[in-house]
Amino acid sequence: TVHNVRDFVYRTDEEFVVNYLDEQFDLDQIETVDFILVPFKNAPSLAHTMLSFGFRDGRHLGVSVEARLEEGETYSPVAGAFRQYELMYVIAAERDLIGRRTRHRSVDVYLYPTKATAEQSRALFVDVLKRANKLASEPEYYDTITNNCTSNIVRHINRLHPGRIPLDVRVLLPGYSDQLAHDRGLLDTDVSLTVSRQEYRITELANVHIASQQFSQRIRR
Repeated sequence: TVHNVRDFVYRTDEEFVVNYLDEQFDLDQIETVDFILVPFKNAPSLAHTMLSFGFRDGRHLGVSVEARLEEGETYSPVAGAFRQYELMYVIAAERDLIGRRTRHRSVDVYLYPTKATAEQSRALFVDVLKRANKLASEPEYYDTITNNCTSNIVRHINRLHPGRIPLDVRVLLPGYSDQLAHDRGLLDTDVSLTVSRQEYRITELANVHIASQQFSQRIRR
């Protein structure tokens, strides 16, 4: 059981209908995990990264590691390096996580399928949720360099498969993290990264299908 799955309906980036769900998932039905890249519009070497887990019944559950902004706070990479925010794991519907960014923040989103097996995807899912639970009882500070969205994804993968993602500048500059994943053979593609970026850019699809109950299926065509 996953409590408080976020599924907001956004009128603007800051105006939304609040909706949290408690959902049940069968771990034996996990089939896939996708890697989501959201480059910063004015600094493409930086990006937000997320994971999305796919289930046999067609549901997809997204996980976004973020700085927890209190009312009145705005995100700053500089402030994030000086322990100004807490760390949180947002567990949410894809339509919430992706649609908010493409439609209301006007940024590109890339949705890459990975080569993870069902067993590997399940192990990663469990590891991610264990950490989310731990943060509820043992809070941590977000850190722009060492405790952010990408560094946490890397830690999850390396905890399950030590050394799978080595120390690399592309972890510190996550706008290139899809290049790192491609070079390490983690993405389920046999074409170049340039072609992959064209194929898996879902910005327009997300905007077109934002109101669809089949959002996750439509953005995957």
